[in-house]
Amino acid sequence: MTSSVNNEGFQQLYHTLNRSNVSDELLGSCYAPHIQFTDPFHQVQGLPNLTDYFSALYSNVEDIQFEFHHSLQQGQISNVRWTMTFRHPRIKGGQPVAVEGCSELHWQDGLITAQRDFFDAGAMLYEHLPLLGWAIRKLKERMQ
Repeated sequence: MTSSVNNEGFQQLYHTLNRSNVSDELLGSCYAPHIQFTDPFHQVQGLPNLTDYFSALYSNVEDIQFEFHHSLQQGQISNVRWTMTFRHPRIKGGQPVAVEGCSELHWQDGLITAQRDFFDAGAMLYEHLPLLGWAIRKLKERMQ
């Protein structure tokens, strides 16, 4: 299977995924049963646990969209750059938040066996919380 087919399937999954359709069946179209998923907040192993994690994440999000920029592949590993834009009622007053990130995907037999997402958790969450956000923004200003 070529890299574009794998990466296109991954991108299609994230264009389709929403709070009403998170399921083992849908995620299993891209992820292996023994998937190892890591992001800055959690580490999850196994498709049922990934489904539970995504169900919890998506249940609190009012809207989420992914824009994919480019991908690179070497052997069975690909890296996909993306921008995630989401709205959450308790983050930034429900206004859209955009976060740049990258997913490192390990493929076997057309399915993802490991995924590690890299993004700035502060830009996603902490900077938009009232008191903590102010402190993080001030710290960033001082470091520039």
